[in-house]
Amino acid sequence: MFIAMLVVLSGTFSNAVSAQSGKKQKYKVAVCDWMILKRQKLGAFGLASEIKADGIELDMGGLGKRPTFDSKLGDPVERQKFLDKSKETGVGISSIAMSGFYAQSFAKRDSINLMINDCVATMKNMKVKVAYLPLGTESDLKKNPELRPIVVERLKWAAKQVKKVGGIIAIETSLSATEEVALLKEIGCKNIKISYNFANAVDNGRDIAEELKILGKKNIGQIHASTTDRVWLQNDENVDMPKIKKTLDDMNWKGWLIVERSRDVTMVRDVKANYGANVAYLKKIFQN
Repeated sequence: MFIAMLVVLSGTFSNAVSAQSGKKQKYKVAVCDWMILKRQKLGAFGLASEIKADGIELDMGGLGKRPTFDSKLGDPVERQKFLDKSKETGVGISSIAMSGFYAQSFAKRDSINLMINDCVATMKNMKVKVAYLPLGTESDLKKNPELRPIVVERLKWAAKQVKKVGGIIAIETSLSATEEVALLKEIGCKNIKISYNFANAVDNGRDIAEELKILGKKNIGQIHASTTDRVWLQNDENVDMPKIKKTLDDMNWKGWLIVERSRDVTMVRDVKANYGANVAYLKKIFQN
């Protein structure tokens, strides 16, 4: 009887501790649904759960020459399936991604208003507070500085739309942190922040921790915590993860760390191995 009571009490205490630690968790780890080959597929939640990710970055779908994204999420019935699957698996949605702008021009495409409004409506209906917008190759402000006025103008307009739902748009650029701070000041709205990508720093010989300090807590909407495909994060000599964690701790930043790449090129097609290893490493450093 006494032993049984101890077991029950121990289990109750364990559950309480688990719930408490979950509640206090500052950092959560997600994967991009398109990078795990499950773009806008319900199977993304099951796969993310299998590799122990806390969430997925859910994509709006392809663009091509369409006036807006090829998305199922505007359909209430289809959208509910995603929300139900998220609840069933315990895998959250870190952000709604507009990955179509990796290759399409945010500066030059027509019907930008429709695209942004579709994304914002999805955020509202799925209760997601962050949208991810990569400026990509076609609107790269480093290579095409002449596009800056139109990009700023469009982002100012987009900021007003996402503000209506109490969310933010986190933009990814090829600029340095100092240049990104200047860009945000030019935009002048707290509903536009930076989606910071480790790869941008590493590929340009910049220190990740120093870049994060320059950006500051209030300017970072989310973090793509991976580099260009080569080796797993734990084997990447260019990424000092404990230093990065200390920097974010000191800044008192909290939010989503999203794995996009950092695949081992000798086994680049092995989704479970690559993303499982990177998720496990991030959790070891940030959630231990």
